[in-house]
Amino acid sequence: MLLVLAGAGIFVYFRVQYALDLRLDEDLQAQSAQLTDLVHAGTLPQAAGREAVSAVGSFQVLDAGNHVIAGSRDLPAASLLTPGELRAALDRPVRTDRGRLLPISARPLRLYAVPLHAGGPPPPGQPAAALVAVRRNQRDEALRELIAQLTLANLAALAIASLVGYLLARAALQPVERYRTEAALIAAGATGVRLAVSDTAHDEVARLGHTLNDMLAALETALERERRFINDASHELRTPLTLLSTELELALRRPRTAEELEHTVRSAAADTANLIALADTLLSIGVRPIDTDTVPIIDFGALVTGVVNRYHHTTGATLHTTITADLAVRGDATRLQQVITNLLDNALRHGGEPVTVTAARTTNLIILTVHDEGPGMDPQFLPHATERFSRADNARTSPGTGLGLSLVEAIIRAHHGELRICSAGAHHLTDTRSETPCDHPPTGTTVTVLIPAA
Repeated sequence: MLLVLAGAGIFVYFRVQYALDLRLDEDLQAQSAQLTDLVHAGTLPQAAGREAVSAVGSFQVLDAGNHVIAGSRDLPAASLLTPGELRAALDRPVRTDRGRLLPISARPLRLYAVPLHAGGPPPPGQPAAALVAVRRNQRDEALRELIAQLTLANLAALAIASLVGYLLARAALQPVERYRTEAALIAAGATGVRLAVSDTAHDEVARLGHTLNDMLAALETALERERRFINDASHELRTPLTLLSTELELALRRPRTAEELEHTVRSAAADTANLIALADTLLSIGVRPIDTDTVPIIDFGALVTGVVNRYHHTTGATLHTTITADLAVRGDATRLQQVITNLLDNALRHGGEPVTVTAARTTNLIILTVHDEGPGMDPQFLPHATERFSRADNARTSPGTGLGLSLVEAIIRAHHGELRICSAGAHHLTDTRSETPCDHPPTGTTVTVLIPAA
């Protein structure tokens, strides 16, 4: 703002100065022409030249030696030109100034000298140059007044602009200050607090408020999920630990036979193994996203075939498989094997035979589906099926911790994939990036895994 005002002031000053100087130069040229005509006409008596041409104004007629031959009474008897300026004036017109605008000079003049002979300097004592002068008092006073007025105007404009800018900035930043206050409440432990964002505003601050509210909602959801996870994990860990502690206490209450001690140790070892398996599963759920540029390419079809064959030989379950060729993916073979194992285990444990396993490829996706003919999941439970320790009511009496689908989802997300659970006509999608439609029978439960193809 200051630069704009200064630039405008400088522009106005030089425009006014140019106009005033142009008027002075026009007057000087007119006087110079009149004086030159008088000198050429020979009407300038050398003895009484001062009085003879006083009507011309302020002037001096100079010879080649820079001596005043004739001049007006208001100018000094000595030449107003320096020797250098006179030499220049013998060849061409010369314009120069005497006195300064600031600080104020007592007698400011504008001088204009022209040669009187085009063929070179005349003999000594003869007129060589005609000099006319005008006072710059009015011109300089006008410029000084203009400088003062522009300075005051610029200062006033700067003060007003600063005040208006401050008020506008304060009004624009009021929502930000409100956000800061509300954020301080949230930092102090307040829950359920949202930033007060105007529904009618659509500027950057309002969009920032909506984004922060979305972030707060996501953080609260994550915090609630972690709190619920801690409670559930504490409950799941407490049960086997309590059983283990009870068994050991009972074993120590009275002397035991070797067979009884062996039974107690075996039972404690089984409880310990369950605890280790639970801890391993919890650690696996926290798997980080996989860098697909560094992991090797693996044959996903071979992984599916291996897990299916193992289940078929160990359980004798009826498994129908359709596995196409060219199912290459970039990923962790051990983790992906866990996905296939957990899906088959869930289908055989909670669903019904036969279980159908399909692995196929689209343009850029590898799609694995595991379908069972069981009763399906409650539609209200379906959105919570992948939450840790989440178990349907009809599955609470069966073995398990409720971490299977949570582990599957974590591994698939780490591979930048998508998990879908469709049961009894209801659908649950953990991601919506893929536009591939669900394709499965209308009955039973179908779990679909989509992984980027290599």
